Amino acid sequence: MASIQDIGLSAAINLMSAFAFLFAFAMLRLQPVNDRVYFPKWYLKGIRGSPTRSRGIMNRFVNLDWTTYVKFLNWMPAALQMPEPELIEHAGLDSAVYIRIYLLGLKMFVPITLLAFGVLVPVNWTGETLENIDDLTFSNVDKLSISNVPPGSPRFWAHITMTYVFTLWTCYTLYMEYKTVAIMRLRHLAAESRRPDQLTVLVRNVPPDPDESVNEHVEHFFCVNHPDHYLCHQVVYNANDLAKLVAQRKAMQNWLTYYENKYERKPTDRPTTKTGYGGFWGTTVDAIDFYTSKMEVLAEKEAAEREKIMNDPKAIMPAAFVSFKSRWGTAVCAQTQQCHNPTIWLTEWAPEPRDVFWDNLAIPYVELSIRRLLTTVALFFLIFCFMIPIAFVQSLANLEGIQKVLPFLKPVIEMKTVKSVIQGFLPGIALKIFLIILPTILMTMSQIEGYTSLSYLDRRSAEKYFWFIIVNVFLGSIITGTAFQQLKSFLEQPPTEIPKTVGVSIPMKATFFITYIMVDGWAGIAAEILRVVPLVVFHLKNTFLVKTEQDRQQAMDPGHLDFATSEPRIQFYFLLGLVYAAVAPILLPFIIVFFAFSYVVFRHQVINVYDQKYESGARYWPDVHRRLIICLIISQLLMMGLLSTKKLAKVTALLLPQPILTFWFNRYCAGRFESAFSKFPLQEAMVKDTLEKATEPNLNLKEYLKDAYVHPVFKGKDFDRPRVVDEEESNPLVPTRRTSQVTSRYNSEASSSNTATPVANKHTGSPGSM
Repeated sequence: MASIQDIGLSAAINLMSAFAFLFAFAMLRLQPVNDRVYFPKWYLKGIRGSPTRSRGIMNRFVNLDWTTYVKFLNWMPAALQMPEPELIEHAGLDSAVYIRIYLLGLKMFVPITLLAFGVLVPVNWTGETLENIDDLTFSNVDKLSISNVPPGSPRFWAHITMTYVFTLWTCYTLYMEYKTVAIMRLRHLAAESRRPDQLTVLVRNVPPDPDESVNEHVEHFFCVNHPDHYLCHQVVYNANDLAKLVAQRKAMQNWLTYYENKYERKPTDRPTTKTGYGGFWGTTVDAIDFYTSKMEVLAEKEAAEREKIMNDPKAIMPAAFVSFKSRWGTAVCAQTQQCHNPTIWLTEWAPEPRDVFWDNLAIPYVELSIRRLLTTVALFFLIFCFMIPIAFVQSLANLEGIQKVLPFLKPVIEMKTVKSVIQGFLPGIALKIFLIILPTILMTMSQIEGYTSLSYLDRRSAEKYFWFIIVNVFLGSIITGTAFQQLKSFLEQPPTEIPKTVGVSIPMKATFFITYIMVDGWAGIAAEILRVVPLVVFHLKNTFLVKTEQDRQQAMDPGHLDFATSEPRIQFYFLLGLVYAAVAPILLPFIIVFFAFSYVVFRHQVINVYDQKYESGARYWPDVHRRLIICLIISQLLMMGLLSTKKLAKVTALLLPQPILTFWFNRYCAGRFESAFSKFPLQEAMVKDTLEKATEPNLNLKEYLKDAYVHPVFKGKDFDRPRVVDEEESNPLVPTRRTSQVTSRYNSEASSSNTATPVANKHTGSPGSM
């Protein structure tokens, strides 16, 4: 274990780094020229004016009011002053509940830390085990951990008691938070203004029909089975190729705008570029003419692709967005089985339009299970192959290993300052660098799986990232050896021995996780608020591309909360806190500082910066709760394994009820609250429908919904979409092109005319069969 000096040096480096980032942020945010970078959300809402207007030339770029620099940290109390209801109205429920995760960390770990330092630290410090072992090198930090308690000592009863206290307090805080968030969600849904997704379901796996197109088949099915509530529908097109062409054309337009601006500033010098990739090589040509010709070629390809989609029946996928006249009818359709064959006519709540991931709507449903199987296998190999660089990172903290491989560095390594940097700072920062590229890989894997909403992609990516962190950052940092050596040892030993193997290694790695927390949770959070990349990009665009106020508005990059990586990142700190609460409580104060600092920083970001791509109404909370329960169970199992190595095998059995009761607690919470996050109560739906009819009796829902779920590449274009038929209001018989239903091989599976009541058949007018 590193010494207090090593930890102190690491703390000093990270505190100075964090303060430098905060100071730079405080200075930069006060400059008028950076106002759009640090307050973009207020500009997007239209409630903040540019401070660069109506000022002198110097004042447009630099803030010359020295009094504002005296209070350069006033953003911290300002971030905390906004009440939560106002925060929800301003930033959405997703953002408000995300911030509550940090607050939950404070509610959970502040009492646990006080108990641990009041009870366990004195018990560990006075154990005097390490001092009585010959030829053992240790530091004062080691004496604070459970390693200093002698095997078989009655002092372990304090640890056993505290683990139960910690478990009960954790479950209590989780239950109260789950209850609070569930109430917040229901209130949010009840008070939410009308949105297209409240009245729309996504229908997947529409069965083929020999007599009708997908468009006609969807209409007839819902006219028959939801005659009183069906309103209209929009079929799904495979427009992925067209979307790529549109994106390429926009990229060319950006370059064309850049060179036109450049030419306007200096008309005597015609700009040039090279024809190779990125303009770095190839033949030198006139830039404006080159990109104009590229735009013309792409416009022709785009028009041809639009024509292909309009005339090719195969461009229509067996899926549709179906809208209803009421929320009640929508809830019934989204939450029930539509056909006796459960593999067709699959319905689910439609994502809100900005939440739809359009690329995956074109994936045939039958491919999804294969894609998800292959992705699961790929994730397994990714996790264990990534352990190789993790193992290398951990070797950096082993001075003996470095001296053995590189003996000529021994004089340098033995220097006190260099040694402290290597053991206290280098492993944490190196691991952080390795983890930077991971989110992109995991998000790509989630997209391959075929999920149809951005929010669900974030949730799936968060789940992958969570398990990756547990296996690699947590277990990979604790257990020595290469990745596959660790996997081999786990497979060869009985499952009951795995907690022992991990548990005995935990106390020795406390200082590594302390340095990791300081690098990632202190300096990392401070660096995030600085927004270096958006700051640079904004000024580059402002210098080279921006011509008008509208262009300047579009140049802002407000960013958004990255739930896919930030959620599991927070839960990793919950895991560390729960594991080390009874093992090495010295780690807990560092975690508390992380939660407190992050709470303030992200409240500031949510208020001023982040503009969410979607609003899911905190649907991710059950995933957060479940992963925190997993963290709690892992901590309990590892504590059992650790105590079993301390000649307390029989006493360890007293901890066995903990994971069982925790699992039962999770089941109870799921049964009590989880339905609020996956279903919409019919009672609430009827209340909202009734209120809407009373307040807006002349509302034209069809006009409101007609273009809500049109693919973005078609919006604003004269695209001849199939007409949505809704003649059931005036004609009880729906026209059909079927010539025979009796002889059709699809009449039991694909036909929607096989009703179960002897009434006039909607398709043919003839009586239906029982």
